[in-house]
Amino acid sequence: MSVFDDPFDPATPLTGTCSCGDHASQGEHDAAFHAAEEDALAGRVVEQAVMRAVFPDDRTRRVFLRTVGAGTALAAISQFFPLGLAKEAFAADGKPEKTGLKVGFIPITCATPIIMAHPMGFYTKHGLDVEVVKTAGWAVVRDKALNKEYDAAHMLSPMPLAITVGAGANPIPYTMPAVENINGQAITLAMKHKDRRDPQSWKGFKFAVPFDYSMHNYLLRYYVAEHGIDPDKDIQIRVVPPPEMVANLRADNIDGFLAPDPVNQRAVYDGVGFIHILSKDIWENHPCCAFAASKEFVTTMPNTYRALLKAIIDATAYARKPENRKEIAAAIAPPNYLNQPVTVVEQVLTGTFADGLGNVRRVPNRIDFDPFPWHSFAVWIMTQMKRWGQIKGDIDYAKVAREVYLATDTARLMQEVGLTPPAGTSKSFVVMGKPFDPAKPRDYVNSFAIKRA
Repeated sequence: MSVFDDPFDPATPLTGTCSCGDHASQGEHDAAFHAAEEDALAGRVVEQAVMRAVFPDDRTRRVFLRTVGAGTALAAISQFFPLGLAKEAFAADGKPEKTGLKVGFIPITCATPIIMAHPMGFYTKHGLDVEVVKTAGWAVVRDKALNKEYDAAHMLSPMPLAITVGAGANPIPYTMPAVENINGQAITLAMKHKDRRDPQSWKGFKFAVPFDYSMHNYLLRYYVAEHGIDPDKDIQIRVVPPPEMVANLRADNIDGFLAPDPVNQRAVYDGVGFIHILSKDIWENHPCCAFAASKEFVTTMPNTYRALLKAIIDATAYARKPENRKEIAAAIAPPNYLNQPVTVVEQVLTGTFADGLGNVRRVPNRIDFDPFPWHSFAVWIMTQMKRWGQIKGDIDYAKVAREVYLATDTARLMQEVGLTPPAGTSKSFVVMGKPFDPAKPRDYVNSFAIKRA
């Protein structure tokens, strides 16, 4: 297949035995298929570069290809230019096509690997000169990424899916090669509500979430709906950038928020809020934020992409170890990163924290770091987009999950930095006692009593 063709995309089942009969499990089948796909992609990048070198004028190149066809064009060129040798050299070279990069981030602990990779030298270790750019909110991150002001970005894990399927805008192919953090969120309420812990008493409350396409929005909606509260009728949900949430709680503009940390802990530190429930107690080990990049960046600068992703996965491996958390807290707390007291960041990262109700809690995995982008995470997120009316019409959940969540890339680089990737790309899990089967997303959406779909 050449770069001018659509890539082969078999509809492989998410669960069950190998669909081709040549592998011991579906996980091995998926790994083999995606490895072959990546090798083919590298070849297509070389073919594209050669075609552009021979025909630098876009219009001339297109006319030529329409006239003779892509296959004939490459066959003719290969007589004079050794494409096979070029592909081998490309695969062996590995030098980043671009070393000076800008990566946008929101100042929250969910971005820990992306942030810490700068002061702790992980980008430099992998041959990159990365400027990490503090950004005010998710809409700004999205816009700057789409406008190519950022080469890659810290995004919420639903954002690359929303961008790809065109939820709320025109679709643009986007990718999520790695999860930044798992867990790491909480529902925090204003101190005046410390005696209103029953969600059924929250009718009329005003809540903040950081973005419409966020785990925060979906988990808050899920949580209140399971307690009989319609999130679109019984409460108000507003989008507020994380750096502004505590001020809005202090000013009594909102009653609470489901927010990323350190926002929740800062509300406790300032004495204006208490932690009602950690998000891990809604869904243990759920994804939160992510490292994201456009499909164009991934395909046109594969060596740069690989080096950047490896630096972030390397940083993630370091962040996973509890003994490194205090060192990391000191590295990312300064004004140019999180701009938070070190003690606030430490309480989040170590999991020993005050909850605002007079208790000191010890929850080591309050936030954790696991880069693997499970396809089933993507499927669950899309069921919630569908449930709340953000996605209209039919959607091929499994296909979109494979195209956006680049599990094979992550698995390969996890091994290189000493992490053990899972054998497959999908798993079942439980959210508030309700099992989720990624092979039956439509049944899952239809099973909810409160929904917009």
